[in-house]
Amino acid sequence: MNPVVLALYRVRGAIFFAATAALVAVALFGRFFDGDVADAILLGLVVAGLAGWLLCLLLAMFGARALPSRERVTVHSPVSGRWLAMNSPASQTPSHGTRAYGQAHAIDLVFEPEGYSRPAFGTWPAMREPKEFKAFGQPVFSMVDGVVVRASDWRRDHRSRSNLIAFAYLMAEGAVRELGGPGFVVGNHVVIRDANGDFAATVHLAQGSKTVNVGDTVRAGDVIGACGNSGNSSEPHVHAQLMDRASFWTAQGIPFTFAAIAIDDQDPADGMPRNGQHLTAEEPVQRAQ
Repeated sequence: MNPVVLALYRVRGAIFFAATAALVAVALFGRFFDGDVADAILLGLVVAGLAGWLLCLLLAMFGARALPSRERVTVHSPVSGRWLAMNSPASQTPSHGTRAYGQAHAIDLVFEPEGYSRPAFGTWPAMREPKEFKAFGQPVFSMVDGVVVRASDWRRDHRSRSNLIAFAYLMAEGAVRELGGPGFVVGNHVVIRDANGDFAATVHLAQGSKTVNVGDTVRAGDVIGACGNSGNSSEPHVHAQLMDRASFWTAQGIPFTFAAIAIDDQDPADGMPRNGQHLTAEEPVQRAQ
């Protein structure tokens, strides 16, 4: 039974999307059809849609129990310098409140070098240009040695969502982005497959910033793009995660730690900062091209 449950759990997003589409279609177009056959089809769509919703609810509540346990993997830091940890798996799992899109163990990193105070949340203007944040344009590094399997950077960098009113707008935006699939949620991104078959993803990259293409071989520490504010993002930051599939639709998150980072005032070591702690990583030496 577990393999079946796990397979359904992986595609629960697609099931929910299809069920919702069926119900919306009936609501919008059902009145234009009549007759016994049409009524039977419409009833079937309603039953299928509601059954799909119920299945997704049950999978969300109990499906995670079918997930195999994984050992923590050590990867290279995707950033250099001093960064604030938010939505960290060291504080809670799933770190972002959901296991969707392979982000159960994901972390958000916001650039905060010494002596710099980024625009505070809850202030005006409600929506700031990305360039007002020092994080924007900071180099993003590959977390693993491997091969690039996904690379996208055509989506625009939008303004920040810097107070509750703007954040509420972001939530509404996010609901619309969900209709377009994971690509519109994660924004510009690079996904790299390592030798063990795991997939390292860095997302919300800046438009036009990717330095790699699908099929390229990279080493941990190579520059692969720049920090941006694309997709479902409230301010420029780096979102990093490790997954067991290349597709955000079906991937499940893998726990990981960063190699040789300093957390707050501690000496460098392998680890993962908690919410509110700062990660400091050395800038990697780049290979000659």
